[in-house]
Amino acid sequence: MSASSAFNEEKGGSSSVGEPEYGHDPASGGIFSSDYKRHDDLKEMLDSNKDSLKLEAMKRIVAMIARGKNASDLFPAVVKNVACKNIEVKKLVYVYLVRYAEEQQDLALLSISTFQRGLKDPNQLIRASALRVLSSIRVTIIVPIMMLAIKEAASDMSPYVRKTAAHAIPKLYSLDPEQKDQLIEVIEKLLADKTTLVAGSVVMAFEEVCPERIDLIHKNYRKLCNLLIDVEEWGQVVIINMLTRYARTQFLNPNMNGSDKTFYGSDEDEDEEEEEKEKKAEAPMAKRKPYVMDPDHRLLLRNTKPLLQSRNAAVVMAVAQLYFHLAPKVEVGVIAKALVRLLRSHSEVQYVVLQNVATMSIKRRGMFEPYLKSFYIRSTDPTQIKVLKLEVLTNLANETNISTILREFQTYIKSMDKDFVAATIQAIGRCATNIGEVRDTCLNGLVQLLSNRDELVVAESVVVIKKLLQMQPEKHSDIIKHMAKLTDNIQVPMARASILWLIGEYCEHVPKIAPDVLRKMAKSFTNEEDIVKLQIINLAAKLYLTNSKQTKLLTQYVLNLAKYDQNYDIRDRARFIRQLIVPTEKSGALSKYAKKLFLALKPAPVLESPFKDRDHFQLGSLSHLLNAKAGGYQELPDWPEAAPDPSVRNVEVKDSVRAVGTVTCRDRERWKGARVCSRTRANPPQERKHQRKSDQQKSDSESESDEESDSESSQSESDDSDSEADDPVCNNRKHKCIDSSLVLCLQNISPCSALKSYELLHRIRGEGLSVEYCFSRQPFSPDGNMVAVQMQFTNNATSEAKNLHMEDVKLQSGMRVKEFPEIELLPAGETATAVMGIDFCDSTQAANFQLCTHTRKFFVSIQPPVGELMRPVFLTENEFKKEQGELISVTCRPPTPFLSDSRFNSIRFILFCIAQNRKLQICLRGLYSLYTYDILGPETHHRHRKNSPKNEKTLPRGKKGKKP
Repeated sequence: MSASSAFNEEKGGSSSVGEPEYGHDPASGGIFSSDYKRHDDLKEMLDSNKDSLKLEAMKRIVAMIARGKNASDLFPAVVKNVACKNIEVKKLVYVYLVRYAEEQQDLALLSISTFQRGLKDPNQLIRASALRVLSSIRVTIIVPIMMLAIKEAASDMSPYVRKTAAHAIPKLYSLDPEQKDQLIEVIEKLLADKTTLVAGSVVMAFEEVCPERIDLIHKNYRKLCNLLIDVEEWGQVVIINMLTRYARTQFLNPNMNGSDKTFYGSDEDEDEEEEEKEKKAEAPMAKRKPYVMDPDHRLLLRNTKPLLQSRNAAVVMAVAQLYFHLAPKVEVGVIAKALVRLLRSHSEVQYVVLQNVATMSIKRRGMFEPYLKSFYIRSTDPTQIKVLKLEVLTNLANETNISTILREFQTYIKSMDKDFVAATIQAIGRCATNIGEVRDTCLNGLVQLLSNRDELVVAESVVVIKKLLQMQPEKHSDIIKHMAKLTDNIQVPMARASILWLIGEYCEHVPKIAPDVLRKMAKSFTNEEDIVKLQIINLAAKLYLTNSKQTKLLTQYVLNLAKYDQNYDIRDRARFIRQLIVPTEKSGALSKYAKKLFLALKPAPVLESPFKDRDHFQLGSLSHLLNAKAGGYQELPDWPEAAPDPSVRNVEVKDSVRAVGTVTCRDRERWKGARVCSRTRANPPQERKHQRKSDQQKSDSESESDEESDSESSQSESDDSDSEADDPVCNNRKHKCIDSSLVLCLQNISPCSALKSYELLHRIRGEGLSVEYCFSRQPFSPDGNMVAVQMQFTNNATSEAKNLHMEDVKLQSGMRVKEFPEIELLPAGETATAVMGIDFCDSTQAANFQLCTHTRKFFVSIQPPVGELMRPVFLTENEFKKEQGELISVTCRPPTPFLSDSRFNSIRFILFCIAQNRKLQICLRGLYSLYTYDILGPETHHRHRKNSPKNEKTLPRGKKGKKP
């Protein structure tokens, strides 16, 4: 039975046959329903006492919001359920309130106390939702309440709540900018958060509130770089963009000191202005020291490079712009493949990526040349994508690939998309301008397009030809004559104006055709467009100055027509030219210089890319996309002249708390003599038998081994890597050295690795108190048989913790515990350490106890790894023999076929015993027995067995006295 049917039964059955059911499906719209009865059933379900009906109503309301329906009239009915005890209903109520709290501010204020109670809810989702609703109420009167809520949420144990607090900071700042100082304190606290869930949100808040406070980033720079790979994708984009601007202020330009030479050998033909700038910049740089990249600069580049493989296009684009703005030129090429991969995405992604590629390809064309075919145009591409690909292809054109690109352009001209064809013709003109070898070829091809049936193609060709002819007009007078004949057919105003300008500019090359063209244009003057009329007036003036006999009357006729034209620009132009070229008594001094004004040599136009000057905007930004500064855009800083102090990014570590996983100088001194020669050569079996024949040889080697042990303890770490031939200790050995396989096994069970930390109490379970422990591997002074366990207490809560101690210790038989001293007070945010001792009695059983504060008790347990229960002892052979007599030996016959004669298998058997929780004391005695048999020889081993007491403990045996 559904919730709605249950509601109908509760109300006394369904409605009558003749009465319509209003609001049965609120998402359907209800065309014939009355406004005053809209959502009546939802309101009654929300007023019901059953949580199931309320939950069903909230689901339907949220579904309405998701479909774009207006549900604001349900706000009073929904807000009453904010105090509902049902968690699912409360979550949906908060979802609704976040959507409409800003519109219904007065009603939302009535429930402000409920939202404040929600901030203390045990459920982290409810706390976060309450803060989100509270920050959505745009009323100045509750600013103090919002500030207090944000500060408390910033110290919350849940990273999700802290993330929500970071989202609320920009909302409060936009509501009351005077709270900036307090918000900066919260941002500084959240920036120190080590959780990846919070990093992106707090950096976004930093960018919105105080982007100029770059000092807040110093201490957290390395942490942000290391956390970047694990942050969510939205946060990665925000952090990368912020770190790009940070790096431009804190590091030196990596392309200084001549390092910004040609890239891939293809940037030789860059603009002359850029080359001059580089030469000027290199002059003072020559006096500087050679550039060495800052390690933090390298850290940023190294940690962002893997993100080029991200599935999110925004992340890839962010890393690409970071490398373009920060990386050395020789390393920028890695972003090309990632950007080309994005061209397989949706058209929207392609548009943004191609905009940035077009900008990059102007200065870094070399890195995209291997992917030239990736920018070929498909018939299914939208027009804006086609135009951008044309732009990239034109930027990548050089003497090597121009023939291939022109063949592609020849195919594009046949397209049905006229805008695309016009852009292709312009691209051909740019290629002809930039590459002189193909200029004549491009010009001839464009002239052939003048006979095209499509008027737009012809018109665009005329405009481009006009620009190309300005470079070498004397060589192409035939083309000018051919274009003059097109004035009768071409009707596009821009094309007609271009032809008239060409004829007037180079009238001396066509002295017979120019007057006739002016005659035809004078006939149709009144019917021409304004841009054509202006060029007719210019043509008349130029012909009057060069051939006044034939064109004097025509010029006066044209000027008289223009004198009464409706466009004031044309009238003003006509009056100005008349006074300038027709000398009268009132003519000024300018009439003498009429020829110099109209017939002066004009420089050839430079066809440049529209993306040439866009690189001053940060790539990937909205401002770069629009080529205009957008609201909220932050300028990309210039590189500093001198390197700032890198020590500002160093983080101080408290001396009282030792970082887990580090090794101090004391540890290094402790293990300094523990080096084992792992490169010694194993003796062959014949030498082994010969070595074990006499005790005299063994006794001779004992005296030498004393000296060897002393020399080994004084060797440095670099000596360990020397070969056997260079090691005097190994060369002087008369007895057999330990095999490398045996050494590896012994090193694996030796506690020579860095200290490892284990979690004893999580801060969420401990209500803000977190406890970690590690085996310090130091002697426990009160009792030598106990293992020293170092515990670190951290108070993450906002209140102080008191009376930290142990109670109710539960141990297995034989185990003992020495409690740590009670910690009377642990302030909020502080850390304290304590040491306790545990005697595990040669077992890996856990030690269980209660960790108590002044308010709570937490059940915890410490279970030791096997390796932490073994303490290495380094002895010379004489010292070992002295200690050997005091130990209880083990009855162990020579290795059986089960163990073979290999020392490696013997060690594996002992490690197997350890893994099976056998007595560690027996295993250690097995190691000593193995040492007496395999190293000192079988005779010493049997003599050692005879001298052992009779009540010794033996290894367990199976049936018939065989080893298990």
